[in-house]
Amino acid sequence: MDWQPDEQGLQQVLQLLKDSQSPNTATQRIVQDKLKQLNQFPDFNNYLIFVLTRLKSEDEPTRSLSGLILKNNVKAHYQSFPPPVADFIKQECLNNIGDASSLIRATIGILITTIASKGELQMWPELLPQLCNLLNSEDYNTCEGAFGALQKICEDSSELLDSDALNRPLNIMIPKFLQFFKHCSPKIRSHAIACVNQFIMDRAQALMDNIDTFIEHLFALAVDDDPEVRKNVCRALVMLLEVRIDRLIPHMHSIIQYMLQRTQDHDENVALEACEFWLTLAEQPICKEVLASHLVQLIPILVNGMKYSEIDIILLKGDVEEDEAVPDSEQDIKPRFHKSRTVTLPHEAERPDGSEDAEDDDDDDALSDWNLRKCSAAALDVLANVFREELLPHLLPLLKGLLFHPEWVVKESGILVLGAIAEGCMQGMVPYLPELIPHLIQCLSDKKALVRSIACWTLSRYAHWVVSQPPDMHLKPLMTELLKRILDGNKRVQEAACSAFATLEEEACTELVPYLSYILDTLVFAFGKYQHKNLLILYDAIGTLADSVGHHLNQPEYIQKLMPPLIQKWNELKDEDKDLFPLLECLSSVATALQSGFLPYCEPVYQRCVTLVQKTLAQAMMYTQHPEQYEAPDKDFMIVALDLLSGLAEGLGGHVEQLVARSNIMTLLFQCMQDSMPEVRQSSFALLGDLTKACFIHVKPCIAEFMPILGTNLNPEFISVCNNATWAIGEICMQMGAEMQPYVQMVLNNLVEIINRPNTPKTLLENTAGRVVPKRPWERSREGFWEDVEGGSEESPEKDVGLGGDPGEEAAREGAVAVVGGRRGAGPDPRLSPQVSVCVVGGVAGEHAASGSRRALVEGG
Repeated sequence: MDWQPDEQGLQQVLQLLKDSQSPNTATQRIVQDKLKQLNQFPDFNNYLIFVLTRLKSEDEPTRSLSGLILKNNVKAHYQSFPPPVADFIKQECLNNIGDASSLIRATIGILITTIASKGELQMWPELLPQLCNLLNSEDYNTCEGAFGALQKICEDSSELLDSDALNRPLNIMIPKFLQFFKHCSPKIRSHAIACVNQFIMDRAQALMDNIDTFIEHLFALAVDDDPEVRKNVCRALVMLLEVRIDRLIPHMHSIIQYMLQRTQDHDENVALEACEFWLTLAEQPICKEVLASHLVQLIPILVNGMKYSEIDIILLKGDVEEDEAVPDSEQDIKPRFHKSRTVTLPHEAERPDGSEDAEDDDDDDALSDWNLRKCSAAALDVLANVFREELLPHLLPLLKGLLFHPEWVVKESGILVLGAIAEGCMQGMVPYLPELIPHLIQCLSDKKALVRSIACWTLSRYAHWVVSQPPDMHLKPLMTELLKRILDGNKRVQEAACSAFATLEEEACTELVPYLSYILDTLVFAFGKYQHKNLLILYDAIGTLADSVGHHLNQPEYIQKLMPPLIQKWNELKDEDKDLFPLLECLSSVATALQSGFLPYCEPVYQRCVTLVQKTLAQAMMYTQHPEQYEAPDKDFMIVALDLLSGLAEGLGGHVEQLVARSNIMTLLFQCMQDSMPEVRQSSFALLGDLTKACFIHVKPCIAEFMPILGTNLNPEFISVCNNATWAIGEICMQMGAEMQPYVQMVLNNLVEIINRPNTPKTLLENTAGRVVPKRPWERSREGFWEDVEGGSEESPEKDVGLGGDPGEEAAREGAVAVVGGRRGAGPDPRLSPQVSVCVVGGVAGEHAASGSRRALVEGG
């Protein structure tokens, strides 16, 4: 017999559902407690499905809420539902998928896919056949409800639907879906395309077997009146461009013409989906060939799409010019993730995040949603990298009208265009820059905050060229104006200016030394002015300045300006405050730059870092032993502390010895080197290398314990960990000399394997080759060698230590594998085979890391 609710129980559940819609916090707490109690009774879920499907007299929000609470229960406890309860819920869902309310149909669809995703697709064999049969219903609500549920299942379980586990239902479903592309209802047509679209990227065989029919049907829907249908057609074509371009090439001219129209669609969602086409096409080898003749149409469309829409301006509070006194809300501040130190070479440290400045970093961080403006700018950026100077004849006539336009929204879009093409069209833009850069610097004083902020970003894109000119020409005016904008009354401008100035610092390096006093005055003044979010960006600007000017910062006047506000912030923050991350990163750079100038501040900073490591290790141990009682610790605290300790060791050199002597850092380091998290090991090995150079007296007693751990971490699958372990080994070799001999076999095979491995990243090869290279009897100091590599000598670098294009290949060809061991400069060891030489060459990258910035470059680990 069908389950029936108890009337009193039903009224209780309905009252609970009503209460849960109350905005009152206290009421919400009571509701949550009551829900916990009721979840002890499996029957409660029957009441929830009953309200959703049967109680049609109730209002829709209450019924839908009942279904959503049930969905959460399914996610959390479905495996413990008694079979009669699970069966009742499943039957009710299928019986009521055609409810008259679209909200209720959607809620039932969500519930069905949630049950299916709990492993129930196999245990609910009638689900897919029944839903597919319901598609044939003449009742619109039933057909739409079934399609809505199928679309959600296709989204959540696409791989399973194309597997043998379910006997490949897609073989029936795909042809079925294709039949509905011509349905009279736009909602049904849209569902049908969306269902098929889920299987494009995975190249589901059932779809590939019907690919030509699919494309033919898409073309037939190209000019559909319904925007949702057009959006799904555009999405399908973008994905097909990536995975089945062979099928689109014969129609490419027509597709491009279609996408040009859709990129201008009056519905922004359609236009955004179509705009993605240009981003994807730019990655295809045929891009230049098929798109060149269409640039004259495409470029004005993309440029037009780069203007702020009215809704953008509202969301960005574009009419608010001064807001510096308004505190940030917590949701304004994105979570920060610390990047562990990776030992790198100076030529790689020039661009911390690779050569591309992603368009995401331009001007729209507050607009977290991907929108037409961002997509158009990104498309122009990638196309500029494909077509280079060929783009300019289509762009330059537009630019002048944009950049000097009286309407600020148009002018702002022109400045964004100029920034978007900076990387790809730099060569072609050079003749115009002497006129454009002063205009952009002038725009930094524009009355509209959004114009000032975009001008900051665009100027940062041309910082490399600015720095290449005589300083008084552009660098000094740009620096002066950017520093004014750092103290702007608008928070958005402050943020853009701070970020742009950090980029300028990286490009200008020691060119900034004459202006250090003025720069520090501005940055320190900003400490008292900035709200929470921009304070974190300010730390980065100060850290980048320290990286860029290095020891030039070590002047009493500069130290007196900079250190008091930093130490004040350091003292204000608690150990568990995540704002410590950027501050610790900043202090790491400052300590490295100040060297002995940091001595008065080093003891409390050092001790706190050791405490942070110790606390995190203790929390990790408690969590491992009692996971039900303790939360897993945030190991970023430990990573960032290890990196600051590295900065201290690097900056203070031998002065760090007394601090190490009075602490248990070597014991903690032994634990960190064995941590399960690769980033922790990565930072541990960087610190080990720095301590080896600074105070080997404390490292030496631990070598027997450390070397086996280092050997097991020579795994190129974790590039950054492997890189730092390799560098640390080299630094230890330099100190140990002949005493290294007992440990050679622990690391030698892995080092040789790294060198011979194809596609080993350059940084890792250079570090590894520093330990395993053919020995030259006339070997000079490593400093001299690197001067040659950097262009300081006429001698060929290949001649120095055999580091040609691929050190691994050369070492393998010559068969002269060097072994860590023996005396520096010694001849071949008679105990080894004739073709093997002995060489103790420390970490080439590590050596350079000591004299320059060591920002994380090699991702991985």
